[in-house]
Amino acid sequence: MANTVTSIKRVRITERRTAINRARTSRLKGAIKVMRKVLAEKNVAEATKQLPTLFSIVDRSAKTGIIKKNTAARYKSRLARRLKAIAA
Repeated sequence: MANTVTSIKRVRITERRTAINRARTSRLKGAIKVMRKVLAEKNVAEATKQLPTLFSIVDRSAKTGIIKKNTAARYKSRLARRLKAIAA
């Protein structure tokens, strides 16, 4: 267990940040899962409506360090490509 005042404070900060990061990760995964489900159902209208929201969540996740920049780009590219394929 932490002994000094600063180490106790760091434990509290770490717990808060972990909770925030867990929530952000969960929100990202949930949004991607919903988008993949809509794409699997070939619902072009709903997917087109959700795409900007998903891109926003992915970009914010990359900005805050939840995922890396290239991972965000890969998610966006693959989902946009799948949407384009079912729209055609």
